Amino acid sequence: MTLDSHVAEALSGVSTATLTTVLLKRGLRNIWMRGTAPLRPGQPRRVGRAFTLRFVPAREDLATPASWSAPKSTRTAIEAMPAGCIAVVDAMGFADAGIFGDILCARMVRRGVAGLVTDGVVRDLAGVLATGLVVWCRGAAAPPAVAGLTFVDWQQPIGCGGVAVFPDDVVVADGDGAVVIPQALVDAVLAESVEQERLEGWIMGEVARGAALPGLYPPNAEAKARYEAWAKGQK
Repeated sequence: MTLDSHVAEALSGVSTATLTTVLLKRGLRNIWMRGTAPLRPGQPRRVGRAFTLRFVPAREDLATPASWSAPKSTRTAIEAMPAGCIAVVDAMGFADAGIFGDILCARMVRRGVAGLVTDGVVRDLAGVLATGLVVWCRGAAAPPAVAGLTFVDWQQPIGCGGVAVFPDDVVVADGDGAVVIPQALVDAVLAESVEQERLEGWIMGEVARGAALPGLYPPNAEAKARYEAWAKGQK
């Protein structure tokens, strides 16, 4: 399922910090995927539908180089990734073997994949960076995935960084890491998040003018009235 362009455009202007606050107000506390740090400093934000992949601990009869040619392999999964998706990979936080290297990442770029988010690591670091794929992960390791992991499936519910991620949930990733928005909440969260960003932009302007924080952040009735008057004037 492709993410609507207006949703993607609107969410591209919303930080993961804002999203975690908005989702917290809705009772969702566990939506920031631990260990998903930007691989390259200053890399661009990404928004897209989750395409999920899952690894389990290595089992010697399955985690072999021969598995790379199996019907269920990371290679086959990549060929099923739609353009614009974000590949979200459950590697159980395992940091001793890279789930993807430069060749796999290069193919993802050719298929139009928007980014890769994993609680594991990549390998062939220089090559991965050279592909231009935007990646959030724990870092890099030289050994291949089969040294410690067995790939089992794609487009199934997974746990990435301790967070439940379902296929077609919406993922937003920036300098603070990656956040998942449950598919059923996207429209409501989008509206609240855009308004929250605008409010906080106004508050930053007030702080720049020397305003004190009590009564401003969070805003009391008087501050809300001033904000609403300002917002009305922006329309």
